[in-house]
Amino acid sequence: MNILLTSAGRRTYLVNYFKKALEGEGLVHASNSVLTYTLSQADKYVVTPPIYDDGYVDFLIDYCLKENITVIISLFDIDLPILAENKERFLRYNIHVIVSDKTVTDICNDKWKTYLFLKNLGLKQAETYLSLEDVLQALSLNEISFPLFLKPRWGMGSISIFQADNKEELLVFYKKIKKSIFDTYLKYESAADENNCVLIQQKIKGKEYGLDVLNDLQGNYVTTIAKHKIAMRAGETDIAQIVDSTPFLEVGKMLSENLKHIANLDVDCFVTDSGDIYVLELNCRFGGQYPFSHNAGVDFPKQIIEWLRGKKTDENLITPRIGTKSCKELNPVIFDDGKF
Repeated sequence: MNILLTSAGRRTYLVNYFKKALEGEGLVHASNSVLTYTLSQADKYVVTPPIYDDGYVDFLIDYCLKENITVIISLFDIDLPILAENKERFLRYNIHVIVSDKTVTDICNDKWKTYLFLKNLGLKQAETYLSLEDVLQALSLNEISFPLFLKPRWGMGSISIFQADNKEELLVFYKKIKKSIFDTYLKYESAADENNCVLIQQKIKGKEYGLDVLNDLQGNYVTTIAKHKIAMRAGETDIAQIVDSTPFLEVGKMLSENLKHIANLDVDCFVTDSGDIYVLELNCRFGGQYPFSHNAGVDFPKQIIEWLRGKKTDENLITPRIGTKSCKELNPVIFDDGKF
C-alpha cells in the first residue's frame, strides 16, 4: 500500500506516523505546492501545481498512477473540497481518497456555516456576526460586549485573528483583516462573498479543549478523544493533556452522526466554569492537536491502514492514556537544497 499525503506543509510528524504504521509494507509519499522540509522526510515526494490550478487533480492522478499510489490523505483545509469534488474520479483509477463529502468540507471551512450548523444542532455558540453594522447595533443594545474576536470567515492557520477590546480596535482590526485576506491564499474562497468575509464573535471565558472525533471510513462514529489545551502558540496547541472524554461524548457523537465525516474531525471548544460546552471550530482532517493523542498511545494512522486492509476497529489503536501531558518543540534542521 502506497500512500500520498497531499499539502503536507510542515506536518513532518504525520509523515513519520504513517511511515511507521505501514511497517515497511508500502511507501509514504508527500506533496506540496512549494518545497518544504517535510517533503524530504517522506519515502518519495513531489512538488505539485497550486491547489487551485486547473491541472492540479490531473497532476495528482498522473503521479499516483506512476507511483502505484492507491490512497490519498490531505492535511490542508483548502485541499479538501477540491479532492472531495473529484473523489469519484480518483476512484475510477483505484485511488481511494480519504476525505469527507463536499458538503462536510464546506461546513468546516466556512466558519459562518459552522456556526449555523452547530446552532441548528442546539450546541451552545458564541454570538457571531458577519456584518460590522450588526455588531455595532448589538453593542449599543448591550446584547454583546467586549472583548470580541475577529477572524476570516474562511480562515485557517491562525491567519489574521485579533481580539478587540474596544470600538476603536474593532474598526481598525475589521479593516485590517479584510485587507489581509486578499493578500493571502484565503482570497480564493473569500472571493465567493467579499462583503461578508470577516467573522466577529463574542469571546467565551473558560478552559479550552480539543477533541478528536473519530469516524470510520464509512462515516460511522467510533470514539471521541479529549484534551485540555494548557498552552497555545500562534493559534496552535503547544501543551496539552489527555482528559476523560466522558463529558464530551454526547457532543462528539452528535457531531459525528450529523456530519458523517470520514476519519478525523478536529474540534475546538471551550468549557465555562458552569460546565457548559461551547463548540467553536471544526476541521475535517488531522489537526495540529492530533500529536497529543498520538503521544498518549492513539495510532489513528495505523487504524486507517487497518480499515483499508479490511480489518476491524482495534480498540488498542484508538484508546488514549488519560492524564498524558505532552508538548511540541521547535527542532531546527539543516535544509540542504542540494539533497533534493
